[in-house]
Amino acid sequence: MSNTPMAASPLTRAVLEIDEYVSGLGWDQPARLFALVDTARLRAQEPSLAAQLGLEDEPETAGLTPIEQEEIPADSPLDEFLATIAWPDAVTGCALTVERLMLPPSAESGVPQGLSEKKLARWVAEHPERQEVRMTVAVLRDGARESALRLREKDSPAEVLTGPDLVPGLAQALSATFED
Repeated sequence: MSNTPMAASPLTRAVLEIDEYVSGLGWDQPARLFALVDTARLRAQEPSLAAQLGLEDEPETAGLTPIEQEEIPADSPLDEFLATIAWPDAVTGCALTVERLMLPPSAESGVPQGLSEKKLARWVAEHPERQEVRMTVAVLRDGARESALRLREKDSPAEVLTGPDLVPGLAQALSATFED
């Protein structure tokens, strides 16, 4: 994609490409799962698929190609759904994009204790300091991780935060999809 920095690692470029794609769909989107495949390997082993994806003119060092998977079932908790995934060997990594409400660290001390998950979600949704965030998290089989966070109130490619440890729990859940 045009807005991804070329100096970034292939994993960072893939995360930013996914973020840009999902951003184009707007907010209030369901979670989306992507397989990450080695672009050169895809081009060599599946030339017709590579052509369909517009990869025939990509440079040889293009890195990783995200391929969106089927829609995640809305009635299934995300952690339970991720526990059912097993990737074929051709998949180098995976990525997930999900929207959530987030509170600043200063609000942690005010979280009421003993609330059910449903009541806690309602409390967060009504909190005056809540922020809507889109998280894109990717992991590779070798353990590499990358994340991109986009706040709804700062919905601009220039405002996207990146880093390997921004969403460690989700990264761990995605890494588990590669364990035997």
